[in-house]
Amino acid sequence: MDRAAEHTEDPDLTRAREGEKVPDLVRVREGEKDSDLARARGGDGAAFTRLVEPLRRELHAHCYRMLGSTHDADDALQDALLRAWRGLARFEGRGSLRSWLYTVATRTCLDVVETRGRRALPVDLGPSSDGAMVGGAPLSDVAWLGPYSDEGLTGDLAGPHARYEQREAVELAFVAALQHLPGNQRAALLLFEVLGFSAAEIATMMDTTIASVNSALQRARRIVAEKIPAPTQQQTLREIDDARLREIVAGYSAALERGDADALVALLTEDVTWSMPPLAHWYHGLEAVTDFAVRIPLTGCGSWRHVPTSANGQPAVGSYLWDDDAGAHLAWAINVLTLRGERIAEITTFIGLEHFTPFGLPASLV
Repeated sequence: MDRAAEHTEDPDLTRAREGEKVPDLVRVREGEKDSDLARARGGDGAAFTRLVEPLRRELHAHCYRMLGSTHDADDALQDALLRAWRGLARFEGRGSLRSWLYTVATRTCLDVVETRGRRALPVDLGPSSDGAMVGGAPLSDVAWLGPYSDEGLTGDLAGPHARYEQREAVELAFVAALQHLPGNQRAALLLFEVLGFSAAEIATMMDTTIASVNSALQRARRIVAEKIPAPTQQQTLREIDDARLREIVAGYSAALERGDADALVALLTEDVTWSMPPLAHWYHGLEAVTDFAVRIPLTGCGSWRHVPTSANGQPAVGSYLWDDDAGAHLAWAINVLTLRGERIAEITTFIGLEHFTPFGLPASLV
């Protein structure tokens, strides 16, 4: 049996294949899958939907890791599933449906990477600003990295080769680092160290050699290791009590809503960074970040309200800014917080209403 199938298959079904006695219901479930596959090959769209639906969330996360954008991941997954539906007759069943779908999704994403290039954060474009930059215009000609709603992702490892947890693998630092890799290296790293496929399986999926896969993995690991801080956010968050984490997030929100610079500064590390894509300027260090915070969000924007959420496996808040014409607080940005210990080491403010829908957050607060 294909190793990828072992990673996600129902344990009862695995035992059934190994000859153990299992409830009749398990055999029924396995029969239903085989029946749906036969129906789907015969053109039954509902049967195909039943087959792919349990894998949709993880496939979408894979597309996001590859592309760095929820919108691009939506489009790529839709395209990949359409390709899979049209090409289902070519699936011979010698491996798992899951590994075949990952093959289709990966190749679809590689096509996107080839045509659109990589996504960036402000820190990739130039040096930090020493003081507040007022009135900067968004850069519309840059493909910006976007936030990811991680609802439904688990922290479980996918298999024996996997190095990263599922939530670790959507952390901002990791996804941003992936954007510095060529498409083939990006795909090989994700398939091996996030999803647990073997080098031989990846070679088949990417239509290349095992030697090429191993070479791509070696280069990718070196680049990613240089760009990802240790420990990961998941490791950091496990060391913080849940109540304390809620206090940090609530304290950040309250400081902005009250315009309280001292309360905000007390939450930050000395080397904190704050960036706001699609604005190009960003700030590094407590002095520069404080100058920006005091002159713009704390005193220059108006009334704020915040809703806690989670993005990229990290604590986050949705920020809403008062609008007189609307008579309400309107969705403004998703703020993703990166922690070091119990302090905020990085604030990434993703400005734009379009980011709110994937998080299930409203467009306004009254």
